[in-house]
Amino acid sequence: MNGLKKGLLVAALQILLVCTLGAKLLYDRATRPRVWIKVATYDPELPIRGRYLAFNVEVPFEGFTVREHPEPYANPFSPDRCDLELRNGVLTAVVNPDGEFWVNSRIVEGKAVALVNSQSLYFISDHANFEWPPAHSGEELWMEATIPKSGPPRPIRLASKENGVLRPLAVN
Repeated sequence: MNGLKKGLLVAALQILLVCTLGAKLLYDRATRPRVWIKVATYDPELPIRGRYLAFNVEVPFEGFTVREHPEPYANPFSPDRCDLELRNGVLTAVVNPDGEFWVNSRIVEGKAVALVNSQSLYFISDHANFEWPPAHSGEELWMEATIPKSGPPRPIRLASKENGVLRPLAVN
């Protein structure tokens, strides 16, 4: 077998590998549950920059202890590990010392929530006119995501939520 045939064989194997990954992701999107999740954006320290948003998900939790701090600017976080599970159609952080995700439990607007470092990345196309946070306050950023058996939620689309109404954002 000469070099050209070997090269074509390697290229065909790589294409097959990428196609099987794409087929798995499409299968998961068709068969796995989807939920809307409140998210918080952050700027990861990645060497390659692009138009990506990185998300931490903000979800209810079970089994964590929230520590209150008397100082107003003290760090109210209690880092721990968790797994993400669907409970009655709501993504929930469940305490697990050997869990897949790091989580910080805290109180937001009088409600106990978990801020899960899920490493969910969302690509924004170059021509999209998207800025976050919005000019006026009161809006929250939400993402619709596929929940795989393991791994972080896989973002499908984004929406803003104001006064209890979700409005999908045109970012593609």
